[in-house]
Amino acid sequence: MPRFTIHDLAAIIDARAASGGDASYTRKLLDKGPVHCARKLGEEVVETVIAAVENDRHHLIAEGADLLFHFLVLLKARDVTLEDVEAVLAQRTTRSGLEEKAARNRD
Repeated sequence: MPRFTIHDLAAIIDARAASGGDASYTRKLLDKGPVHCARKLGEEVVETVIAAVENDRHHLIAEGADLLFHFLVLLKARDVTLEDVEAVLAQRTTRSGLEEKAARNRD
């Protein structure tokens, strides 16, 4: 199976965002605006948590995929790139997670 990355998914979302709305679920989500996209992400968060709590591996994997997709759609709706998020993650990993979190709480 070829390797599929979150960057591949982001590129597909970018392409579908540029397409017509009738043929693309992504475009339809974006056309409804960032608030709608955020609500959809919230639904996926809840479904992912439920799958994790129920210890349903298959369901968790499926909901995790939905969660990542809807997160990237929300980023697109707010004109934030995956690279923007990765830059923050890279900065945060320069020290331990506990040190980084404490520094955020002071700011």
